[in-house]
Amino acid sequence: MEQVLSKIGRLNEIGIALSAASDVDNLCDKILTGAMELTDSDGGSLYQISDDKSFLEFIIVSTHSLNIHMGGSTGREINFPPIPLMVNGKPNKNNVVSSAVHDEQTINIPDVYHAKGFDFSGTRKFDQQTGYRTQSILTVPLKNHHNDIIGVLQLINAKDEGADETREFGVADQQLAESLASQAAVAITNKQLIEEQRELFESFIRLLAGAIDEKSPYTGGHCKRVPELTMMIADACHRSQTGALKDFFMTDKDRYELTIAGWLHDCGKVTTPEYVVDKATKLETIYDRINTVDTRFEVLKRDAIIDSLERKLEIAAKDSSLDYSAMDEQLEENIRQINDDRDFIRASNVGGEFMDAELQQRVKDIAKRQWVGSEGIEVDFFDENEIENLTIAKGTLTHDEREIINNHMAVTIKMLDQLPFPKHLLNVPEYAGGHHERMDGKGYPKGLTRDQMSLQARMMGIADIFEALSASDRPYKTGKPLTECLRILGFMKKDNHIDPDIFDVFVHDKVYLRYAKEFLPADQIDEVNHADIPGYEE
Repeated sequence: MEQVLSKIGRLNEIGIALSAASDVDNLCDKILTGAMELTDSDGGSLYQISDDKSFLEFIIVSTHSLNIHMGGSTGREINFPPIPLMVNGKPNKNNVVSSAVHDEQTINIPDVYHAKGFDFSGTRKFDQQTGYRTQSILTVPLKNHHNDIIGVLQLINAKDEGADETREFGVADQQLAESLASQAAVAITNKQLIEEQRELFESFIRLLAGAIDEKSPYTGGHCKRVPELTMMIADACHRSQTGALKDFFMTDKDRYELTIAGWLHDCGKVTTPEYVVDKATKLETIYDRINTVDTRFEVLKRDAIIDSLERKLEIAAKDSSLDYSAMDEQLEENIRQINDDRDFIRASNVGGEFMDAELQQRVKDIAKRQWVGSEGIEVDFFDENEIENLTIAKGTLTHDEREIINNHMAVTIKMLDQLPFPKHLLNVPEYAGGHHERMDGKGYPKGLTRDQMSLQARMMGIADIFEALSASDRPYKTGKPLTECLRILGFMKKDNHIDPDIFDVFVHDKVYLRYAKEFLPADQIDEVNHADIPGYEE
């Protein structure tokens, strides 16, 4: 009785351990190990029913006396073929494990060499090859709380504690094994449901990120590359043995949380209008209005030619012997100036890093030109909206359009704050919502300072900037070489824009190079000299 009570206590301990198992492989290991321990078995196997319900597949095989342990968390492949549940369209009851599934009951065999009704030829062959003697077998179907059989637990050769002699499985052994099998089936089902929910959750996140990338041909891949680079930076910080980040440490749960945040960092862009995201030139709306502007320049040239010809005719009517060369030179000069202004406006329409005040003033001067519009009256060459767009100092977006873009962060935070994240993902909104903040508090949307931000949010900020600098799919620029990207980041460090300690790890650990080799074309990967990076010291 004392021994039975001890095993019941051990059964409870195993049940608790099953609930705490971190993954299905680890869970299955605990199930078989616990069952063999409770019944003093020398060997055992755990099977699962295949997805198509046609086979029993080996999950774990273990035999103490032969030092065999395959499957489960060992990583050792099980070479035994699966057991068919049906043969020639009929239930397979020749095999003891498949018979336990079909009959939905435990099968207890004292000695397989004297058992009838089952085919143990495979067992005899195994014994001949290994010198083993399979004797007692206890086969228990795993039935979950939905009354579905999801697998089979088979135990081999029960032995009395401290003895080598094999015995049959007793009533207590069977009851303990069945009780454990019931708990195990529920635990496996729960773990599978959790895993399926996790996979669905992650698939939905990737679907959302992919939809945002697909929304614009110019930012395709951004939502996928930023989490990759964020984790490269985080891993480098985790490995850091010196400096300010030497004590930074991440568990697997921490890494998972940051990964999810990385995938969701731009989810608010789902509400950003395409005409803003895809604005490749300053005058682009539904179409690039530079074509309309080109037409106006052609009208100016046409009017200049017509005006010159009309004046010639007027003069010729009075005196046909006059020389028109001065007028021709003036016309050529007018045409040259019109073409020069047209080429300048075309160039101005392309976004760049900076447009100085002198160039902006030239746009405004050209805007004062008069031309005869579609209604036959003279109007200014550019309207106020066209002037505003053509004088954009950086990029292709006006102030209002940039506000629309920036609003995606507020939307991201609002969306994520509405989700009931579980405990291990509670930091996702803060990590994802802070990558446009600055260390000096001049960022957006909340104007947070460095001390108000997590390290993870600061890591993502550097990842987002570096990806944008190096990306070759932006509407207004080509991807910059590594040296230029690092030079700009270096100035951002000195300007208190990005975290200095994380940037130093980013450079020292050559995270930029690992990312470049995986995601950038070869012509962008130039030779980097750390001494040339502003604000960085080895």
